[in-house]
Amino acid sequence: MSAKLFDTFKLGDIQLNNRIVMAPLTRCRAINGNIPNSLMATYYGQRAGAGLIIAEGTSPSPNGLGYTNIPGIFNEEHAAKWKLSTEAVHQNGGSIFLQIMHTGRIAHVDNLPDGGQVVGASAIAQPGVVKTYSGERKAHPVPHAMNAEQVQACIDEYVKAAELSVQAGFDGVEIHCAHGYLPNQFINETANQREDNYGGSIENRCRFVLEIAERMCAAIGKEKVGIRISPFSYADNDIEEQTIIDTYLYLTQKLEALGLVYLHLSHMGEPTPAKFDLWQKIRSAYNGTLILCGDFTKESAEQALAENRCDLVAFGRDFIANPDLCERFENNWALTPRDKSQWYGNGAEGYTDYVNYVNS
Repeated sequence: MSAKLFDTFKLGDIQLNNRIVMAPLTRCRAINGNIPNSLMATYYGQRAGAGLIIAEGTSPSPNGLGYTNIPGIFNEEHAAKWKLSTEAVHQNGGSIFLQIMHTGRIAHVDNLPDGGQVVGASAIAQPGVVKTYSGERKAHPVPHAMNAEQVQACIDEYVKAAELSVQAGFDGVEIHCAHGYLPNQFINETANQREDNYGGSIENRCRFVLEIAERMCAAIGKEKVGIRISPFSYADNDIEEQTIIDTYLYLTQKLEALGLVYLHLSHMGEPTPAKFDLWQKIRSAYNGTLILCGDFTKESAEQALAENRCDLVAFGRDFIANPDLCERFENNWALTPRDKSQWYGNGAEGYTDYVNYVNS
């Protein structure tokens, strides 16, 4: 019998109320020193109808705060303030993981706290520009290439962030190894030209994220650790197609052996046939829970579940303007349209001021 969107699902040790996942969405509301706050708790509490919320990308290190006003999870204050959000979600019957995201070279020093440093696998700048606290968009600088000792210290930071996340009440964590962020920078040969054990071969380029995952599982339990990847995203430009396929099938094999609670496949960029063919290969190779994300509608999500292409489906941007997205899907109610101009900001406008359908 095929799965349906509103079926319950056992994810590790937790029971999800449905198979709808709220994808992690950067919203830039940690406006005072990158510290989570009560406004963020209201936002997540409003969306607790999702079977699982994956909270926004949150840095495990001062060096990973490369965007303006993104939250951190590297000290006790962060954990205490994040508890506001986990309690809000749990009180409303939901479950919530935290995405741990180190921006690496996708950053600017103007966005980092005092003493922070833009770092990467190699001293190769990310193409493009990034918004800074001055409001000006500036080119990404050449990152500092982490030495072996700094790589190990960074892995330690990830593990500590996972421990603090559990302390904050999160049901688990997601390693952000997608969309060009730090673990993805190690994986991709265009960003990684190291000559040590973390560069060169596919096995070496995957070593950084696999060591993070293995140590996180040991620290908090594999039932609390998931990972997000994005093969054939913009981060994979200029890499040969077969190299991408071989890299991610190798990574999938190793993640399968670790027994993580889920693998989250994210679609960004062009919907190329090679990308979705690889998704099918990953589905066949990975026996754990698979989440798919990428502009799904209710109908296309139902189809993906019915065809056994995944176990859970993540929705991102539609959750912004529709805090009651699950209820709207269940009742076939119209969605509030997306409004990109409201996605980022400093306050409640375009964040917690959207009304539920029954109140509209």
